[in-house]
Amino acid sequence: MKRLGAYLVLLALLFTGRAWAQDAEADTTALAAADSALVTPAVSADDIIAYARTFTGTPYKLGASGPKQFDCSSFTHYVYKHFGYELTSYSAVQFREGRPVDDYFHLQKGDLVFFGKRAGVRIIGHVGIVVSVDKEKGSFTFIHASVSRGVIEQTSSHPYFMMRYMGARRILPDEE
Repeated sequence: MKRLGAYLVLLALLFTGRAWAQDAEADTTALAAADSALVTPAVSADDIIAYARTFTGTPYKLGASGPKQFDCSSFTHYVYKHFGYELTSYSAVQFREGRPVDDYFHLQKGDLVFFGKRAGVRIIGHVGIVVSVDKEKGSFTFIHASVSRGVIEQTSSHPYFMMRYMGARRILPDEE
């Protein structure tokens, strides 16, 4: 009888072990599928820009987080978050996120561009997303949440922005 009991225990262990192995294999497959779902598919700058443009005309409100109202940094945060990129909602901190863009002529679509609060003052006060770059003229067009006109596109060649430009950061992979 002891042998039969030991045999039954051994069978139970073997059966349970096989079921456990099958469960572990199923869990591994489920985890792999979940991990692949978390990987952001290739997002292009054009995708970012097209989504940002859907908010054209959305009013500006300091401290708003969208989508019915934005301030400049909540706008960039909201647009990038839609594609799985986590940025803070504060322009001075966004200026430290991503990778630095060495100079004006290395800008690409989708880069974040930063401007000072006042001309000659080296404190970040505004951020936008590059829409296009004119390397011949050394200028770019960007979309941002403007205090007076809400979400709009403007050019960096406007004197207001020329005097305040402070730099850029790249969030997306480099263009090839």
